[in-house]
Amino acid sequence: MPSFVPRPWPALAVAALLAACSPTFNWREVPIADAGLIALLPCKADRANRALPLGAESVQVDMAGCEAGGATFAIAHASANSPVQAEAWLNAWRAATRSQLGEAQVTEAPATLLRATAVPSPLRLDAQPPQQGTAPVQVLWFAQSQKDGTVALYQATVLGRPSSPEASRTFFEGLRLP
Repeated sequence: MPSFVPRPWPALAVAALLAACSPTFNWREVPIADAGLIALLPCKADRANRALPLGAESVQVDMAGCEAGGATFAIAHASANSPVQAEAWLNAWRAATRSQLGEAQVTEAPATLLRATAVPSPLRLDAQPPQQGTAPVQVLWFAQSQKDGTVALYQATVLGRPSSPEASRTFFEGLRLP
């Protein structure tokens, strides 16, 4: 009588099965800096910080972001000493971003975000590159006054074309200020 002995699955088949079960967008709440913003990111965030030239000043910027579904989702945060400084920095940040977009078709529009400051006011930028194969960019700048008198500045960015058309909207609508 023949005996039936099950063969172990090859590691490749197991890996393929596990990959098929994991979602492309695994949304999670991520606290940004100590300022209180909660962002909804589609994957585990990597964190970094660097000095960013904003006008005549070099500003320390903390970042959290990740790549999922063919796009990069990121939040950058800096802290200004006053509303005047915050507005100057956000204007410089916006100008620096626009200068990197080259010939892209750029649309800017006022935006809204619950609990964001009116000055500087939230601003949305959408850029479509002139040539195929170059990534589109969506950016939202906003700020929030802090109890200690400083102003938390933020830049939320989606770089690329996510595989899900709802991903960018989920990311931007998932930003929550305390």
